[in-house]
Amino acid sequence: MKEFDLIKRFFAEQPVRRKDVHLGIGDDCALVSAGEQHHIAVTTDTLVAGVHFFEDADPRAIGHKSLAVSLSDLAAMGAEPSWISLAISMPSIDEHWVRAFCTGVFELSEYYNVQLIGGDTTAGPLSITVTAQGLLPANKALSRGGAVNGDWLYVTGELGDAALALQFLKGNADVAREDQEALLEKLHYPKPRVLAGQILKEYASAAIDLSDGLLGDLGHICQASQLGANVVLDDLPISNALSANVGAEQAREFALAGGDDYELLFTVSQDNKVGMETALSNAGVKYTCIGQLNKSMKITTTLDSHPVPINAKGFEHFSEASE
Repeated sequence: MKEFDLIKRFFAEQPVRRKDVHLGIGDDCALVSAGEQHHIAVTTDTLVAGVHFFEDADPRAIGHKSLAVSLSDLAAMGAEPSWISLAISMPSIDEHWVRAFCTGVFELSEYYNVQLIGGDTTAGPLSITVTAQGLLPANKALSRGGAVNGDWLYVTGELGDAALALQFLKGNADVAREDQEALLEKLHYPKPRVLAGQILKEYASAAIDLSDGLLGDLGHICQASQLGANVVLDDLPISNALSANVGAEQAREFALAGGDDYELLFTVSQDNKVGMETALSNAGVKYTCIGQLNKSMKITTTLDSHPVPINAKGFEHFSEASE
């Protein structure tokens, strides 16, 4: 099978056909309509075999996660996912692998009404690059730099499960048999918080998605907003499976620096706090207040109301900690 046969057979046929796509796969460029009074949010993520996923990972899970990480970025901006472009390089064409990969991509794209409108296929080491675009009303985008001194710090969902799952797969941690499936699901099939992002754009002052760990991503908000923050370790949302398998202290470290959570970390003013909590509760979104922003320009942590040192760090490519 050659490149254009591959595109026609696996990528051109898909379950989503949006009315705002005027020209999709098959030409030099796609043509889409953003409509009046809207901005387009654009994000690009690359996943590389051996770095972001194991070489022998389930291709359906790779497809799911390739799209999920980009949709998570759009969610953090409050954007409605609309279109994606996909560039994939692979050593050779394995039809079974490509079919399963596309299943993972299209299951998620159909759920969020996202249409694949173009991309590229290349022979080479296995890697996947997704460019996702979303719509949002003009001047409604959330950013990392909008937080204000005194804002409350919140996070959706639970933290640290994916990090434990990764260590389990690497042989660095033991996990009880009854917890393995649920923890691995968190790692392989993250659920982008698109609905939460749609709600938060009406209430939050700043937001970011948690890909590299709570502390590292909180640092981006603090730097962009020129503020500090205190995180209350007692309030970190940690699952029963995580705490049961590694204990409280190690669970907190996974939650603070593990990465791969793809939850939303966001800030809310005192005035918007009740409205935001009501809106998320009505939508069935789990959320937790884990601290507050301040003028210190530092990130601190407390446990039982006492300051404790921070030993964990978030993930960063090309840093010594990533090697």
